[in-house]
Amino acid sequence: MRILIVVPSQDRISGNWITASRFQHGLERQGHQVVLQDSPLRPQKALRRCLVDFAPDVVLLLHAYRSGSPWLKVAGGLNIPCVVLLTGTDVNQGLDDPAQRKVICTVLERSAAILVHNPLIAANFSANHPELSSNLRVLSPGIALGTEPYDLRTRHTLPSDVTLFLCPAGLRPVKGLLELLEMFDPFPAQYAAFILAFCGPALDAGYSGLMLEAIKRRDWARYLGTIPPQAMASAMRGADVIVNNSHSEGLSNTLLEAAAIGVPMLARRIPGNASVVSHNRNGLLYDNGTELLRYALQLTNPARRRQLVCPDPERYNPNRELTELSAILQHAARKGCDH
Repeated sequence: MRILIVVPSQDRISGNWITASRFQHGLERQGHQVVLQDSPLRPQKALRRCLVDFAPDVVLLLHAYRSGSPWLKVAGGLNIPCVVLLTGTDVNQGLDDPAQRKVICTVLERSAAILVHNPLIAANFSANHPELSSNLRVLSPGIALGTEPYDLRTRHTLPSDVTLFLCPAGLRPVKGLLELLEMFDPFPAQYAAFILAFCGPALDAGYSGLMLEAIKRRDWARYLGTIPPQAMASAMRGADVIVNNSHSEGLSNTLLEAAAIGVPMLARRIPGNASVVSHNRNGLLYDNGTELLRYALQLTNPARRRQLVCPDPERYNPNRELTELSAILQHAARKGCDH
């Protein structure tokens, strides 16, 4: 089967690209022909040319709006069935934006299947948008852990005797990074031997500039640049706590990796995080800055962190994810042929 995966034009170490690459490699191992094509919101000729030259049996859209919008503009008359993977941004922001909502609804209505990795988001989506949910499917989440070594503390000259909170995230507003810095501002008065470090690509130029300036003003904060996806698991093992302060998540690849390898997590209580972080089992979920500081103080204690070390790699087995995805795509392709 020929499968085209459309992913938004973005830094290659973004969550969308990591997911798309995992899908591509897994589907190819199953014997499918797979092309991964990026596209800006205003599609260029490359996407249409790919559709015509590759002639896919089915298209997988990663992001209902950012991949769906260019897809709608170039796919007219080709009658190629498509499957869409909904993101947290689609559900939590896009559907509230009148311009995006129109595109998202059209994409969902024309899709042979709508996939969601997070069962909590799937339940909320079905309850709030029953008219769009007839083809909704929960896809078991998977994560492929990289094997490249990365000594986080040595490479970035981070002391071994401090509690290292690591926040891997692209620098953009939805990740709540500036707010995270501000919530940590009172923490040095309670506990001084810590570092809050950020790593990830600069995906929003204006926001990234503000973020880097804010870090410079805090001697307990660091920006480590980008870490290759294949090295992220090793890098996270060098941290004491993985932090996520996102306002919106579908399912964070970073938290999936942390859960799989057993690094304690400190995360904002949103559906996208609560599906991975089980409070008091493999991490702690906070609702506000006061809770964040209380839990952060707890996590400076090695004994408390050990209570939350609960590696669970089988829960996010990528082979199960790819088996389900392959079956859904094949069904969509057959359904398209029937029409």
